[in-house]
Amino acid sequence: MEMLPDQDTLRSLVQHAVLAPSSHNTQPWLFHIEDRAVQLHADPSRALQVNDPEGRELLMSCGCSLFNLRVAATHAGWSYNIQMFPDPERPDYLARFELDEDELSCDLSPLFDALLLRRTYRNRFQKRQPTEDVLNRLGEVAKLEGACLTQVDEKRRDAVIDLVREGDNRQWQNEDWRRELAEWLHGSRKGDGLAVPGLVAPLVRGVVRRFDMGKSVASQDDLLASESPLLLLLSTREDRRDAWVRAGQALQRLLLEAQREGLQASYLNQPIQVQALRPQLQALFDSQGHPQMLMRMGYPEETLTASPRRPVEDVIRA
Repeated sequence: MEMLPDQDTLRSLVQHAVLAPSSHNTQPWLFHIEDRAVQLHADPSRALQVNDPEGRELLMSCGCSLFNLRVAATHAGWSYNIQMFPDPERPDYLARFELDEDELSCDLSPLFDALLLRRTYRNRFQKRQPTEDVLNRLGEVAKLEGACLTQVDEKRRDAVIDLVREGDNRQWQNEDWRRELAEWLHGSRKGDGLAVPGLVAPLVRGVVRRFDMGKSVASQDDLLASESPLLLLLSTREDRRDAWVRAGQALQRLLLEAQREGLQASYLNQPIQVQALRPQLQALFDSQGHPQMLMRMGYPEETLTASPRRPVEDVIRA
C-alpha cells in the first residue's frame, strides 16, 4: 500500500524551505500544500521593482528555497519529483514538488545541518584561504545544477571591485532605489527585511531615503571585497526565468557545500543589478555565460544569529 506523507511532514519541508536567502530578506515565496506535494509560487507583492525590475533575483531566491525543499525531503527519507512551471497560465507557479517512495537518486541529506547553519556574513573574513579541493568541489556542485562558478583571479579582481563601487554609487544616486531600500529596513521582530534595532529603525529609514551615501558604501564594499579570500561569480548559459530559478538552486547548493567546510558568503551583486554594468562584468570574463550572482566568501570571524523569518503560517496559502 502506497504511503502518503502527512501534513506535518509537508509543513516541515516548508519550514526549512523558508531558511533560504533572498534579496533584502524579502522572502518572496508562497507555498500551497497538497496531499503529497508542495507547490512553490513566487510572491510578486514582495518584488523589488527598482532593485530587481525583471524579477531575476526574486526567482533566484525562490530557486534557493526549492533547493532547500530537496535537502529537507531527502533528510526525511523521501525521494521527489519536480515539475517546473507546471501551469503556463500562472507564471508565478514555479514548481510542483511531489514526494514519492522511490529509491533516492541523489541524497542531499548531508547538507541538512548546513541548511540550518548557513548565514549571510557581511563582516570581515579570516585571512586564511580555502584549499583547491574545496574550490573544485564548489565548482562541481554548481555545474551539477546547470550553472558555472568562476573564481575572480588577481588580474580581474581590481576591475570587478571597481564595478562594485560604480554600482554602489549609481544605486545610491537613485532616489527611488533608496526609498525602496528604506522600505525593507525593519525591526527584527517584523520577521522580514534587513534588520535594524527597532527603536532607531524610523531614523535609519529616514537617513537612507534622504541621503546619498554611495561613496561611503562603495569604500566599505571595496575594503571588504579586497580583503576577502575569494570573489566568485555564478553564471548561466541562458538568461531567462527558468535559468534564474536554476541559478538559485545552484547558489544554494554551493552555499550549503561551503557551509559544510566552515565557509560563508555575502553578495556584491551591484554590477549585475545595475543594467548598464552587467555587460561590462560579463566582458571581463570573456564568456558566453550570463552573470547571475557575484559574491565574496571566506571563513567567518564570529558566529552570527539568523536573519528574521516570517511565521510559516504567513507563507502557506489555502
